[in-house]
Amino acid sequence: MELQRICLVHYHEIGLKGHNRTSFENRLLKNIEALLSAYPIVTIRRISGRLCVFIKEGTSYEIACEIEDAIAGVPGVARVSCGYKCDREMDIMSEAARMALAEVGDFYTFKVASRRNHTDFDIPSMEISRLVGSYLCEHFPEKKVRMKDPDVKVGVEVIQGNAYVYARSVRGVGGLPVGSSGRVITMLSSGIDSPVATWRMARRGAIPIAVHFSGRPQTSSTSEFLVDDICHVLERTGCIARCYIVPFGDYQREIALGAPPELRVILYRRLMFKVAQRIAQQEGAKAIATGESLGQVASQTIDNIFVTDAAVNMPVFRPLIGSDKQEIIADAQQLGSFEISSQDAPDCCTLFMPRNPETHAKLEDALAAEEQFPLEEWIDSIMEAVEVHDYACPSYKKRRRKE
Repeated sequence: MELQRICLVHYHEIGLKGHNRTSFENRLLKNIEALLSAYPIVTIRRISGRLCVFIKEGTSYEIACEIEDAIAGVPGVARVSCGYKCDREMDIMSEAARMALAEVGDFYTFKVASRRNHTDFDIPSMEISRLVGSYLCEHFPEKKVRMKDPDVKVGVEVIQGNAYVYARSVRGVGGLPVGSSGRVITMLSSGIDSPVATWRMARRGAIPIAVHFSGRPQTSSTSEFLVDDICHVLERTGCIARCYIVPFGDYQREIALGAPPELRVILYRRLMFKVAQRIAQQEGAKAIATGESLGQVASQTIDNIFVTDAAVNMPVFRPLIGSDKQEIIADAQQLGSFEISSQDAPDCCTLFMPRNPETHAKLEDALAAEEQFPLEEWIDSIMEAVEVHDYACPSYKKRRRKE
């Protein structure tokens, strides 16, 4: 029996939306469609609380699994299942279930879970599960049915004139589709934390536009190559649109020469925030995001965060603020950036660091220390020197510059 392979995309949070639910579904559909351009896809359709990816005839199970795994990493996807589309006839549905179950590899226990979306199919869900389960028991006599925590759950969904049957199902990253929550500037270093923060913002529907502050020309450009590698990891699932590379070393040197040593880090970060805000205004972003975690290093105390935030007049998000290092590392490993971020690279974070940085900065002291520096001139010069790298993000469109 020849049946069309499909991947059925399940989402959770989008399904809780109200009248604007369709716009979230369409955004997710377009993101998946763009990110699967290299795979043998026929089309993607919305079907009753699901997206269905129709795969070209003759595609192998291995390629179908690759497609499934790629979809699972796309923000907005709660789960994705690899199986078959077939007619709404019990013998055909049962055979499709046998074919799907035969492909999953080693297992010992299974169950059948059915969902009937329309009552025009007169067999209720419980009876569908019983009939399909009996058929599978006949064809897999050495396997056992287990209703709680089986090795494999065979899904049978009767939706809009067709049935969709699957056995292999993988968990997605969840969240909202990239592009459904506006643009955000993310401060991206080559370390472990900020790529995870960027990824978390993407999973909340934001379009991340990164800014990397390089220690160049006071240090080598190694961190820039690592950041580019990290951006390519994020790009796989459409989680980054652009990265602005900012040569920042000379400005750090000027601050180190003229400011009280204990305030250097605070002043570096305040200038970084001001540059990020200028880029945000240029990109139409409404917020800045950082990879800071409360108390992790000297600059990330509540007092210091207050002083650095006061440098800008837009929201600053810190998606990692309550996470410990092990939680962040686990996310970096899931994202695929951990190995890259574990490489040593000189960057602006370690350049001209004082021996005893301030941990309880006062705003008035920071403002007084800044008075000697031509910050606006510096920011203008920085904006002329930035280098922009673009990445594949289906939901991002370049803004037209005003004349």
